[in-house]
Amino acid sequence: MPLGNKQLSLFEPGDAAPVAPPPAPPRKAAPSGAPIPTVRPPSLPSGARWREVQTHQQIIGFVLRRSRRKSIGLVINDDGLQVTAPNWVTLAQIDAAVQEKTRWILDKLRWRHERQQHLAMVDTHWKEGARVPYFGRRIELGLGHPGHAHVFSGQRFAPQDGDRLLLALPGDADHLRVRDSVHAWLQAGATEWFEQRMNHFLAASGLTIKRWRLSSASTRWGSCSSDGSIMLNWRLIHFGPDVIDYVIVHEIAHLRQMNHSKDFWREVGRILPGFEPARDALRRHDPASLPLI
Repeated sequence: MPLGNKQLSLFEPGDAAPVAPPPAPPRKAAPSGAPIPTVRPPSLPSGARWREVQTHQQIIGFVLRRSRRKSIGLVINDDGLQVTAPNWVTLAQIDAAVQEKTRWILDKLRWRHERQQHLAMVDTHWKEGARVPYFGRRIELGLGHPGHAHVFSGQRFAPQDGDRLLLALPGDADHLRVRDSVHAWLQAGATEWFEQRMNHFLAASGLTIKRWRLSSASTRWGSCSSDGSIMLNWRLIHFGPDVIDYVIVHEIAHLRQMNHSKDFWREVGRILPGFEPARDALRRHDPASLPLI
């Protein structure tokens, strides 16, 4: 069977639960452990509101946004449950959708909560002095830098622990603005570094690609399509250069082997000898945890 535009990825598609407005009362969900905290974020996106609904298991709070979409969408992200609903859907229908999906919501929130308890990288609070993993190091955020551009005190692609990213934001900027500014800076760095390393390994392997781009996938570090298109998760910039190199080479190797056979792993080893420690280190993480930082 032809491959078509098949993609080879390190992980499967992510978590989202679009549902139509429910016409009937919600079903009961079986109890599952202690209540999971659902806390209002320090600030809300423009046009959003905080809402809470009583389910058969516990109260669930969520960020509600209206849109032109045709169905109610439920997504778990950094700030917990996010609900996007059409303008014409009533609040009662939205509450019923949350109640109907209680089991799914609490399963995802419980998993997220447990990950927060175990990850060393969850101490970023998007404020002055917060620490962010960058190239395998821990850099600190500073607010109130004069001017219009952010300034990094260390070497852009060879940081040391304690280097400071000085943001051109007021000292009282809300956490969403700080987070978005840091993410934009990290993504710019990811674009530049990944491009350099991609070109290096393509030259070394004698292969070519159609194009590559950054992704924000919640469950994939990278993917390669049979048409020669590669996507790399920008959150790889949190890891050391060896892990970044491994993922880039992993996807380049798929240009020759669209599988994970022994031949594929031989190709990875040919391009990047000694890749195994980086692969094993990455297996201890998954992209779904990294929006927390």
